[in-house]
Amino acid sequence: MAPQKKITIYQVAQRAGVAISTVSRVLNNSPNVSQGTKDKVEEAIKELNFRPQVSARKLASRKPQMLAIAVPSFTTPYYNEVLKGVKDEIDDLDLDIVIYNTGSKNPEEGIQNFFNRGTADTVITISIDITDEVHHRLQSSEIPIVLVGSSHPMYNYFELNNQKGGFMAGEHLVKQGYKSFGMILPAMNTKSSLLRYNGFIDALKEFKMPVNEKFFVRGESKKHAGFTEEAGFEAIYEYDRMGEFPEAIFCSNDTQAIGAYHAISKLGLKIPEDVAIMGYDNIKFTKYLDLTTIDQKMYSVGVEATKRLAQIIRNKDETKVQKTIDPVLIPRGSTLRK
Repeated sequence: MAPQKKITIYQVAQRAGVAISTVSRVLNNSPNVSQGTKDKVEEAIKELNFRPQVSARKLASRKPQMLAIAVPSFTTPYYNEVLKGVKDEIDDLDLDIVIYNTGSKNPEEGIQNFFNRGTADTVITISIDITDEVHHRLQSSEIPIVLVGSSHPMYNYFELNNQKGGFMAGEHLVKQGYKSFGMILPAMNTKSSLLRYNGFIDALKEFKMPVNEKFFVRGESKKHAGFTEEAGFEAIYEYDRMGEFPEAIFCSNDTQAIGAYHAISKLGLKIPEDVAIMGYDNIKFTKYLDLTTIDQKMYSVGVEATKRLAQIIRNKDETKVQKTIDPVLIPRGSTLRK
């Protein structure tokens, strides 16, 4: 008869649906584990006939070793600014970094799958909404989590004021003297895009400007929820098929705006004389196009989020830091009238 394989702490964590660190806390009789979670772990230990080694018992007392950064997409440039901020601040913590792509179509499900793996000690999420359902799944992990670009009352977070950014975009275009307005929306609504849309509409209404729904179009590309150059490019050709352009177009992000900029130029139209265009995020490439945009200070947000994580790790600080970061308008030649 073949010898029976030894059961590991990783298998116990998987059976109980918790992180490895949670299992180790139960093994060490830590008070920082809810009774419900403790019962699940103990049941898994019993079912698997797990016999802990000394090394497993030490897991709870060791310092974190792995930081996971969860993002909905690897191709969205503004995430890189957050990552730069994290990297520049993380060195003193002596943590390894892994970047996990949750997928842009259902990032909430992706983040649940990630936590079920139990492979990280600390986590920073970028632009992933933590619903109540996801929160209940994450509670049992009991590892430090900081949210960037989203918010939840139970977590440390650095939320971005997308509604204010959308308002600033509308206000800027109105004050430049434009009289008709459009917006390129993503193929799939996200919380951030809806807030930008709401802010933009609020500005137009406040300044008593027309809101013509036919000028609010979606790019046909569903890749990465439609926040792509292809989506912006296709949206401009949708206006062309209408036979009518608004005087000014606000794009949901800079990547869309770059595609839109290319399409407008390809059609032989002048920016901003024929059509003004602006984006959102202030990614690096926008300055070379002289593209008006909204800066979300993503590098600084990455630094702040990592500093907060360091406080939690070093001081076991359980207070919540919850900030809303206001954006900044970056006016450039794509909208400024001479």
